Amino acid sequence: MTEIERIRDQMARAFRGEAWHGSSFLEVLDGVTAGRAAAKPHASAHSIWEIVLHVTASYDEIVARLHGKRVVLTPEDDWPAVEDTGESAWLNAKEKLEASHDKLLAAIVSIDDTKLDSQILEGFSSYYATFHGTAQHDAYHAGQIALLKK
Repeated sequence: MTEIERIRDQMARAFRGEAWHGSSFLEVLDGVTAGRAAAKPHASAHSIWEIVLHVTASYDEIVARLHGKRVVLTPEDDWPAVEDTGESAWLNAKEKLEASHDKLLAAIVSIDDTKLDSQILEGFSSYYATFHGTAQHDAYHAGQIALLKK
């Protein structure tokens, strides 16, 4: 197994399941309704839905960079507003999250191990830091969601 395959496996575990740290991102979303996702139990905290949109935006940003685009999200793009709080919009948000993660995993499979220490683009973090950071980002926000569900 190559290093990129091992990293990809850890990214998949943090997102889909069998993560060492506990519940994956998708596992903590299990059973969350649109109403629960849109709720803001703490005024200063993001809702579960906002976190899902944020994580989706981060995946899309990384995929764009892997394709050579110098993308830097604005605060509004990094934390998109929830516009429709209906159940179908919530299902759509979760589907987009999964599709974005799948695109990210597909995009990294062709990266050669020798590139891991290189910057994705000049002035940006390395492939290695970006990919490990993505798994850490998923674990962090999964923990946030777990707390918001209590």
